[in-house]
Amino acid sequence: MGLFRRSGKAARTAPEHTETADTAAVAPAGAVNGHQVLETVAALPISTWRYLWEPEQVRHIGPMAQDWHASFDFHHENTRVIPVVDANGIALVCIQALNRRIDELATEVQRLRELTQDGEPGR
Repeated sequence: MGLFRRSGKAARTAPEHTETADTAAVAPAGAVNGHQVLETVAALPISTWRYLWEPEQVRHIGPMAQDWHASFDFHHENTRVIPVVDANGIALVCIQALNRRIDELATEVQRLRELTQDGEPGR
């Protein structure tokens, strides 16, 4: 799976790609531990870079494909690209894990506030 439009050879334009995840077109493979994925993403080296054919001033941000595949072994044949469908899925599961952490922290803050208010002198 490539990230570039094909016309005999890779076009040197901005990446453009779509994927299907229709339930009728995929075979579920298992549950995802969002907190574990989030820890993996947190440890993933991220840098700015440009494609060699782009002007010097152009910058992109993200991991190198080799680091991505070392962190997330999805058994893709081409480890020189990051499939957009996987990058989107990783981003979404990280958002979900962060949302759960925020909810847990908000609940804990509320509990501590109630303890503090209940224990104040003169109440």
